Amino acid sequence: MSTSLPPPSPEAQLAFLAKLQRLFAEGDFTATYKLALLIAFAELAVEHGTDDGAELDLTVRQIAERFIYLYWKQTTPYGTGRVGCEPGILIQNLGVQAAVVSAIAEFRASSPYSSALQASSLPQYASLVSKVAAVVSAQPLKYLQNFAGATDSFLYERQSRGLVTLKPGVSYCLRRFYTLVEQMARTKWVAHIKSNRRNHPILGSSDDLADFLFSSSRQSLAIIGAELRMLDGPKCFYCGEGLNEADVDHFVPFSLYSRDLAHNFVLAHAACNRSKSDTLAAKPHLERWLERLVHKQQQLAEIGLLAGVSGDKRIVQRVATWGYTVASDTGGRAWLSPATYEDVDSLYLTLLLEA
Repeated sequence: MSTSLPPPSPEAQLAFLAKLQRLFAEGDFTATYKLALLIAFAELAVEHGTDDGAELDLTVRQIAERFIYLYWKQTTPYGTGRVGCEPGILIQNLGVQAAVVSAIAEFRASSPYSSALQASSLPQYASLVSKVAAVVSAQPLKYLQNFAGATDSFLYERQSRGLVTLKPGVSYCLRRFYTLVEQMARTKWVAHIKSNRRNHPILGSSDDLADFLFSSSRQSLAIIGAELRMLDGPKCFYCGEGLNEADVDHFVPFSLYSRDLAHNFVLAHAACNRSKSDTLAAKPHLERWLERLVHKQQQLAEIGLLAGVSGDKRIVQRVATWGYTVASDTGGRAWLSPATYEDVDSLYLTLLLEA
């Protein structure tokens, strides 16, 4: 059990960011594994960490499962139907294809399911996790903290029994700077794939690589949209008016936390969705959303399973609490209606903590 510690000082947070910047600039990125590891650390810190300086214990299998979710979509051919492209699975390594990609592709070839979540119910999925965990342990976990010709273990320490411990203050910093860490990792990931000459025939002149690698699956969003219409009725979650065409909106914005969670989706008018954009929703919307989590948690989890999207009410509440806490601490504002916003204050956090 981690011991509670005070949050890192502003100076310590700046030192963390400086070292992270050096890691991106001076690290040896021969594959995308290290970038996936940083994203996994950041996501797990948001979902399981706390807003103090405590250490955070993670298992290699937890990290491996996050790798499977990150790479799953990337084991499908890119370039299909695009002019000037030769469809194929993108190369994620400067040498032979990344072992994680090969393992997932081999597993998918014998799986009847199109999503990692659905496939996790298969008996052989445990073997896939073990294979990926072995690669994660032998490669990115071993080498991530090596840069500029030396080792600087500022992020984590490896323990026995397949445990990894994020050091004091690291989980806090990953939570506070999640968006920055994720954007830096994704930008470098895209650049790595584009710079690999073996990917040039697959990429052609297409400019949607980032969407292919990281955006929500259109097929999943279509399933979620149809199911939410049956669950919640044909009305906008925000203004309450009836709708014909609907957008599937991330209640906690995708730009703030970019992992799809089934309980985070609502239906909205395109105009309401555009107006809300990348901001958090104001108190009346938050109250309805929290009430919906309680009364429809099982149905939302089932929709998630059908669409291949994680459906864990506890996790989505932790993500929302994290998002509103960051907004409260940084003077954020929440969207009420077009051109109408309100300050995110302590009442928001009280709602979330009492839910």
